[in-house]
Amino acid sequence: MTRLLLKNARIVSHDSGTPEIRAAHVAIEDDRIVALPETLTGTDFADFEPVDMTGRLVSPGLINAHTHAVLLALRGTIEDIEGNLVYQYMVPASYLLDPAERAAIAKLACAEAIRSGTTTMVDPLRHVADYAPAMIETGMRLWLAESCADAVTTEVAGGGYRFDRAFGETFLDRTRALIDRFHGAENDRVRVMIAAHGPDNCSPWMLGQLTDMARQHGLRRTVHLSQIISEKEQVEKLHGCTSTEYLDRNDFLGEDLLAVHWTFCTESDVARLAETGTWLAHCPASMSAKGPHPLPMKAILDHGVKIVLGTDNMTEDMFHAMKMAMTLHRGAFGRSVSPAPQTVFDYVTVNAARALDHPGIGRIAPGMKADLAVFNLMAPAMTPRVSAISNLLHYGHPGLVTDTMVDGRFLMRDGQLTTMDETEVLAAGQSATESLWHKFAAEDRGVPLPATDPA
Repeated sequence: MTRLLLKNARIVSHDSGTPEIRAAHVAIEDDRIVALPETLTGTDFADFEPVDMTGRLVSPGLINAHTHAVLLALRGTIEDIEGNLVYQYMVPASYLLDPAERAAIAKLACAEAIRSGTTTMVDPLRHVADYAPAMIETGMRLWLAESCADAVTTEVAGGGYRFDRAFGETFLDRTRALIDRFHGAENDRVRVMIAAHGPDNCSPWMLGQLTDMARQHGLRRTVHLSQIISEKEQVEKLHGCTSTEYLDRNDFLGEDLLAVHWTFCTESDVARLAETGTWLAHCPASMSAKGPHPLPMKAILDHGVKIVLGTDNMTEDMFHAMKMAMTLHRGAFGRSVSPAPQTVFDYVTVNAARALDHPGIGRIAPGMKADLAVFNLMAPAMTPRVSAISNLLHYGHPGLVTDTMVDGRFLMRDGQLTTMDETEVLAAGQSATESLWHKFAAEDRGVPLPATDPA
């Protein structure tokens, strides 16, 4: 049995319903928080290992509600390239990498996530079984999903959508295998989701198959929604409606769905999404690489849509996502101070836990999982300090994170990763990325390649 006492901490408490800072000691037994005493006598928790947290803020671990760990291989490239990035780069990358390369890049993504205070990642992509074990062994809490489609996604960049049920069955089979192998693994630290890639590449048959599977196994669902212009145009051409209307006609909206992006949603789409309780998984930083993400943010906020945040592609830095979200969401009202930093902080903690239907994460309280991030209050970015949450949301960065814990186990302690050799992980991720871009060049796909540093 592991027993830890995080002594002399400041903690982020949700006792009042909004994040507030108070003094407490955090007693942890195995994978759960068992007590939060404000004072200690000489014999209290004598059999718990003391860990001094003086000058530290103990927070619920951050929850990244949408990311593609393997696409970290595209970092610093497609942000500066025009084109249909999904079908010209992201989809091909997920196929061009071999299993060992996928695992290497996914592990690198986990290293960055842990250093950013992230304890949970939601990761839908392709060939997930190839890299799931590498992510699992880092100790992170995971929701994994095979991103399903029955349009042949590898052909879309070449100029068209061709639906093939046999192609779609491949992804359904992979999803079933993921459920059998990973759902509930590692003391329920790993779960599986159901993922439809997007409305443009999923037929009504595919959407129905995925809905049935989700209901059969009681799983959450996710989909890219109104992500890119080619999706919008394809859905209008094929179905004569918006992407939201298409999903609605096929009974795919609902409170168990994390719908990502919403770039081309109309105000009536937003009203329907809010009515059905569908979650917006907003990835404001990745979607703003070429300018502010132009989703209908004012309508989203006015309709009280439930919001969580993700990093999407090329980074696992949730500080980046939180700051960009606050900027874009406030910008929806002109120059505003709404939403408050506390509201945006909730997007990545309590909101995300609700979206994932996991009542044991997202807050610090007795009985909750010991999934924690620890921030250095004595760093320049956190000093001077009137409101720690405000400082964290406006000026926070991964360098503030000293410790990250999942299930009561330190994944990073005093700035050192504990579940992986970081030097080896960085080298393997770099090698896999260089291999990917060599494959892009060798295949001569007719898409621009990034400028590279000299050897």
